[in-house]
Amino acid sequence: MSNLLNFIRGFCMALADSVPGVSGGTIAFLLGFYDQFIRSLDNLISGTKEERKEAIIFLIKIGIGWAVGFILAMLVLASIFESHIYFISSMFLGFVLFSIPLVILEEKEVVKGKYKNLIFTILGAALVIVISVFNPAADVNVSSLTFGSAIYIFITGAIAITAMVLPGISGSTLLLIFGLYLPIVSAVKEFLHMNFSYFPALFAFGLGIIAGIIAVIKLIRMCLKKYRSQTIYAIIGLMIGSLYSIVQGPTTLDVPQTAMSFQTFDIIAFVIGGLVIFGLQKLRSIMERKEEE
Repeated sequence: MSNLLNFIRGFCMALADSVPGVSGGTIAFLLGFYDQFIRSLDNLISGTKEERKEAIIFLIKIGIGWAVGFILAMLVLASIFESHIYFISSMFLGFVLFSIPLVILEEKEVVKGKYKNLIFTILGAALVIVISVFNPAADVNVSSLTFGSAIYIFITGAIAITAMVLPGISGSTLLLIFGLYLPIVSAVKEFLHMNFSYFPALFAFGLGIIAGIIAVIKLIRMCLKKYRSQTIYAIIGLMIGSLYSIVQGPTTLDVPQTAMSFQTFDIIAFVIGGLVIFGLQKLRSIMERKEEE
């Protein structure tokens, strides 16, 4: 049963990581295994032999579900993302907005009464908004890579995986901001169809992901352990800031569209996003009952 539960966890993380909106870290947080996930990544890098073995077993179980979810998402996303951007963006708004109170409730012991840490919420939100306003998107041809493009993809991959690990802003949202979301999604889709001209770009992106994990995972674990209240307040700020990024998302497409407005906002998609988040909470309750049996 634990193998199935970890497969579902990984599958849900992959769906979140694949789309701009909610990070895989947020899903891990909502499903109640975030601390174990971070600890496993840290132990994989610098743990003892026994800790590394335990981490590998856990991450493989999560990774199988993640791989299946990611491949399925990539095969579908590239073809529907641009044509249904406002529906998808509205759904992402629902994901994030309904996630925020759940994170607060989950961490109420470290949030309640420590309102001086709201400064970290403000800083977190400001960071995402500033990145979105000063959009650094570059014109990157992922099928014919230059050295400069490879460095840009590497750095963006490192930044994006940091966001994917944190339960806050989505790494895919950052890819959208940096103008690499659709190029990377398309590259993965083409590679799955055996078009290997995209491999150099994906290799640079993968190296960036590995570098990002090695660079930040110990810092994240330390912050959650020693400065949990400040970290949670900052995470809430990142989530709030990502709402602005999602609204501005259509402007970063290959063929830019206007930012989402009240006229293009889709209330049905927004509600669907909220229902998915509450469905994940229900799934967590079921998982916890199964693990106790």
